Amino acid sequence: MSEHTTSSAAPATADKRRILVTSALPYANGSIHLGHLLEHIQTDIWTRFQRLRGHECYSVCADDAHGTPVMLKAQEQGITPEEMVAKTRAEHHQDLQDFYVDYNNYYVTHSPENKALCEEIYTRLDNAGYISKRTINQLYDPQKEMFLPDRFVKGTCPSCNAEDQNGDSCDVCGATYSPTEVKNPRSVVSGATPVLKESEHFFFDLPKFEDMLKGWIRSGAIQNEMANKLQEWFEEGLQQWDISRDAPYFGFEIPGAPNKFFYVWVDAPVGYMASFKNFCDQNSLEFDDFWKADSTAELYHFIGKDITYFHCLFWPAMLEGAGYRKPTGVNIHGFVTVNGAKMSKSRGTFIKGRTYLDHLNPEYLRYYFAAKLGDSVTDIDLNFQDFAHKVNSDLVGKVVNIASRCASFITKRFDGKLSDTVLDQALLNEFHQAAQSIAQLYENRKYHQAVREIMALADKANQFIDTNAPWVTIKEEGKAQFTHDVCSMGINMFRILVTYLKPVLPVLADKTEQFLNDTLTWQSTQEVLTGHAINKFKPMMQRVEMEKIDAMVDASKEHLEPTTSVDPDSPLAKDPVSDTISFEEFAKVDLRIARIANAEHVEGADKLLRLELDLGGDTRQVFAGIKSAYSPESLIGKHTVMVANLAPRKMRFGLSEGMVLAAGPGGKDLYIMEPHEGAKPGMRVK
Repeated sequence: MSEHTTSSAAPATADKRRILVTSALPYANGSIHLGHLLEHIQTDIWTRFQRLRGHECYSVCADDAHGTPVMLKAQEQGITPEEMVAKTRAEHHQDLQDFYVDYNNYYVTHSPENKALCEEIYTRLDNAGYISKRTINQLYDPQKEMFLPDRFVKGTCPSCNAEDQNGDSCDVCGATYSPTEVKNPRSVVSGATPVLKESEHFFFDLPKFEDMLKGWIRSGAIQNEMANKLQEWFEEGLQQWDISRDAPYFGFEIPGAPNKFFYVWVDAPVGYMASFKNFCDQNSLEFDDFWKADSTAELYHFIGKDITYFHCLFWPAMLEGAGYRKPTGVNIHGFVTVNGAKMSKSRGTFIKGRTYLDHLNPEYLRYYFAAKLGDSVTDIDLNFQDFAHKVNSDLVGKVVNIASRCASFITKRFDGKLSDTVLDQALLNEFHQAAQSIAQLYENRKYHQAVREIMALADKANQFIDTNAPWVTIKEEGKAQFTHDVCSMGINMFRILVTYLKPVLPVLADKTEQFLNDTLTWQSTQEVLTGHAINKFKPMMQRVEMEKIDAMVDASKEHLEPTTSVDPDSPLAKDPVSDTISFEEFAKVDLRIARIANAEHVEGADKLLRLELDLGGDTRQVFAGIKSAYSPESLIGKHTVMVANLAPRKMRFGLSEGMVLAAGPGGKDLYIMEPHEGAKPGMRVK
């Protein structure tokens, strides 16, 4: 006889909620990578949790199909934008499905539903007086006969004169500006020199919604740290938003305005509505129940911090002005770094989702991201050593290990049935009672804390098994029932743990359900299986091998398409350029011209020379590892460049008060920096 015994510790079931969830739309001109996957996995865990709790929860997404980059890339490939978008959408959807991201509908913004909704929202805004027109000057490519978006203009920064900077901001000094202010501008599309040309544009009157927006962003709809960041927009003064683009442009034409198109950031968020509308029409759902102004349903967007202002200023204002409801919440996350640095193509850490799937189990990544994700916008670091250790320790070594240690005894010695006895009710109650706090942590997107609680329970389960040692007691006379009870207790604890992990690890949950002949619901965390038949245990998860991670990184390097031909024997090929830093970070380094007043050998040091550097009145002692390339006497009197504000470092031979700059791989191939004649000690190097 199989029984599900329910504990009295079961929490009260919340009223059934109606929830709609969206993720930011991947742009249809590139592959899904690990940065995208952070968000889609975060979203999927939350929606799976809501469904597990019995709520009516739908999640939708789509490919963001419109804009100049899509149009130009399609031209390069010799196909229509529609063909390219269809191909990219299919690729994106398959990648997401293979990471077990389960959207109710994955659509595309180039759809009849989106066109109709965009036109309706625009018409409502126009009729309400929120749309105006005025003529502006824009840079125009005379060869391609098109107006140039900001990022399709390159030139000299008007602030610091750095060359080859984008048309809207400078990577060197951090200045922002209009493309019309760029010096020596050129078109990225054709290389031609753009000209100024007038064009009539359409503007959405964002300032009219200032009071509403101030209240909404402080209502708890977004994290406080992002509400504080958005305050800067109000302090600088909200501006009217340019919502139109000129032909040629891949997008939706504005009603009554031939050759004028909606800017991609107008129709992209409307794409959330369109994807859901498409789903509703196929599944007999009422679209208005979720989107009308007085809707009692909940609406949540999951997005990255780089698109906050579109979702938390422009989007709620558009919805308000058009008579629709605003989001219940916008959940904002940070970026993904790899091994402590930005994802890098040269290092092979800019990893596509498909490349990951070719080498590793997708549930490894789902678990690792869950173990790192909180409710803040802090960046998430994917450290490969930590990744392997955490998966191997937590999932293989703790959770799955519980079942593998207990199942064989049940199968071989007890006819494949669990005991009728609960051996340690107090311990089992701990597992039951954790449901409330773990549920609250999932609800609040504090996945890392939920994982921590679940793994603490896993530790207790393993300690219970270690203490009672069924592999010993099975050999002792009169201990058969005790062994049966111990192993059955272990299986029940495993069942509860996997139920708690089901939103994160759906495949492990499926395998567990097959193993246990059971369906895992949230109520399962309050139940005990007694007298229940289980199947023979099969391995559920393999250890992560560093060799597979290394192969994935190597494959990511191989997939790169070099933009320039680099000699494989060149210094650049052997030592690629490091990840970019901001101008502010660089400005902290104080480089100065220094005269080498004296140089001498350091007794007991194989590589060091002791230098006395004259900074024009201030003398510094520096120990430099250049002995293999320079004799002391050859350096005296030379000028070089030193880092003057490096913190002094106490060495065995004395205090080193800076660093001289040198190039080369080492040994005799070292070359100190020497400035041109005329540079004086103490001059700053800029």
